[in-house]
Amino acid sequence: MTKVYHLNLEKKQIQKARLALMPGDPFRVPKIAEEIRNIYGGEIQPLAWKREYQTYLCQFDAHKLLVTSTGIGGPSTSIAIEELALLGVDTFLRVGTTGAIQKQVEIGDVIITSGSVRLDGASTHYAPIQYPALAHHEVVNALVEAARSQKIPYHVGVTASADTFYPGQERYDSYTGYVIRDFQGSLQEWQKLGVLNYEMETAAMFTMAGVMGLRAGCVAGVIVNRAGRENITAADLQLGEHNAVRAAAAAVDLLLKAGKTSKKAKKAE
Repeated sequence: MTKVYHLNLEKKQIQKARLALMPGDPFRVPKIAEEIRNIYGGEIQPLAWKREYQTYLCQFDAHKLLVTSTGIGGPSTSIAIEELALLGVDTFLRVGTTGAIQKQVEIGDVIITSGSVRLDGASTHYAPIQYPALAHHEVVNALVEAARSQKIPYHVGVTASADTFYPGQERYDSYTGYVIRDFQGSLQEWQKLGVLNYEMETAAMFTMAGVMGLRAGCVAGVIVNRAGRENITAADLQLGEHNAVRAAAAAVDLLLKAGKTSKKAKKAE
């Protein structure tokens, strides 16, 4: 098999790794890989970096996993998932940061997404809008157990997953200061409906995983709560990132030791 185009990877490079941690920012990839090494030992190896996609291979005990960045939003995330799936990856765990919208959520807490409101366009290229964007229960369970074991405060629930950072999340501090009518009042509506937070990737990720017979989940560290304020401090960003990575790293151990794969991967064997 030749290299997949965007990730610039070929099958032999990933050494049969089936699980990928997926931050948005390529500069977080080596940080997450180093955290995996600090916790479990083993080796880490940079494999490729093309555009927004950087990939590291982590190896510890008999386990192998990838850390691959997705870039921001559903379209670039969909490319990463398609190409990793072609290489044999069947479990995808997004690790990111997020803005909470419910008052009870604190800075540094993690949000484990059980399902996403599909406010994007990429997911509609895989399934009609009526199709639910759901995290896989095994990944959710592993993240919950991981957060508990690390004593990280966590919340499980629904995320609003938008294509845009400004109008789609009803932010008015943009160039025009204008939000189209479809999104005016949407923040308050999602709050009333119990949605926990906003982010930009899980609608595509979960929809794709569902229709492709793969597993996906997401843990995001809270770096701002928009129920109170909009500004993000450096300390809040560091805390949210750190706790999300800790929870994801602990969940990796649970998922790899369980040795489970998606239905499609089992058939391929």
